[in-house]
Amino acid sequence: MAKARSRIFVDMTPMVDVIMLLLTFFMLTTQFRPPQEAEITLPSSHSAFELPESDVMTILVTKDDEIFLGLDSQKDRVKIFGDASRLKAGVRVADKQALGDLLVRARMSNLKLRTVIRGDKGVSYGAIEDIMTLLQEKNITRFSLVTELETK
Repeated sequence: MAKARSRIFVDMTPMVDVIMLLLTFFMLTTQFRPPQEAEITLPSSHSAFELPESDVMTILVTKDDEIFLGLDSQKDRVKIFGDASRLKAGVRVADKQALGDLLVRARMSNLKLRTVIRGDKGVSYGAIEDIMTLLQEKNITRFSLVTELETK
């Protein structure tokens, strides 16, 4: 004679509660983009050019003519700025000579880097012109100026 099998019932309610708590925790604590070192307001334009998603070197210019240099790769940031800047989106650059040296070091560490200039709409034209001249002196002839897409 065969014994009748008894059914095992497992209550899944506590597991669903734990999963929902974990999901809520990760949604509330995740940062998708590191915080910017300086807040800028981009000028508007009609251009709809897409920026690259990787291998990007960003030169950020605030309305006070402060310059920040950022790299999207943590590995590149550690090589150029040191381990203390591993999680920083950008590092403040003291002057244009230091910016030129950092640009050359960044390009030597990663030849695929594409240069992007993000300038505040209140920044003086001379500051952006100086950066573009510096890029040309360092043989970085391909760069993008980031603007906000104008909508009607």
